[in-house]
Amino acid sequence: MAEVVIVGSADEAGELGAELVQRLVAARPDAVLGLATGSTPLPLWQALIRRRLDLSRVRGFALDEYIGLPTGHPESYRAVIAREVVEPLGLTPELVRVPGDDGGPLELAGAAYERAIAEAGGVDLQVLGIGRTGHIGFNEPGSSLASTTRVKTLTEQTRVDNARFFPSLDEVPRHCLTQGLGTILRARHLLLFAFGEAKASAIAGAVEGPVTASLPGSAIQLHPLVTVIVDEAAASQLRHADYYRFAWENRLDVER
Repeated sequence: MAEVVIVGSADEAGELGAELVQRLVAARPDAVLGLATGSTPLPLWQALIRRRLDLSRVRGFALDEYIGLPTGHPESYRAVIAREVVEPLGLTPELVRVPGDDGGPLELAGAAYERAIAEAGGVDLQVLGIGRTGHIGFNEPGSSLASTTRVKTLTEQTRVDNARFFPSLDEVPRHCLTQGLGTILRARHLLLFAFGEAKASAIAGAVEGPVTASLPGSAIQLHPLVTVIVDEAAASQLRHADYYRFAWENRLDVER
């Protein structure tokens, strides 16, 4: 069972997540982080900025990247991660990777990224958000639970949700490179955030519903160490919310 933590605000969620990162880096200064983009992980990055940790040796692997944006486009995930994560947190740019950044052929990019993750020793802590379609990374409904990094076509709902970052929907790419569900499940610890009522159905399905490719986020139930941090609105459809609150308030240090 995932550890589900229900908090009063996104800022509180960010602080809890930052505590996990701080403990990890204290034990392993060259830890490997899986980096999510979008608005959901921003409270985590902001909390880490406030802590002023030395993250210069930390290595990072982005979850996904658009296909078709010109080099230097401000909404490419390479640019977003540089702007929102690498620069403000003091990560070393050369230690942070994005799918497809090796410059090789697109058809080989997924396998190359898988090799790079393996050569780094695997991801220690994978940061995740979840889309309204239940996607994690850009693994849309129907994605294989064993999938690895590959090219995918985005759903129209995902494109509409991401259109706020672009001048118009027409400019949102239709394709991406994304870590697969199998790739994500190989990380040693998954840390998933969700905020707002619009994410409530996806969170309920991911945490308490059946494990199904129709809701890719439900794959987290197959992982032995998952922390889900949500606000009250995102937790509003959880059937066992009272138990999650009780368990968090009465947790033991040895619990996982």
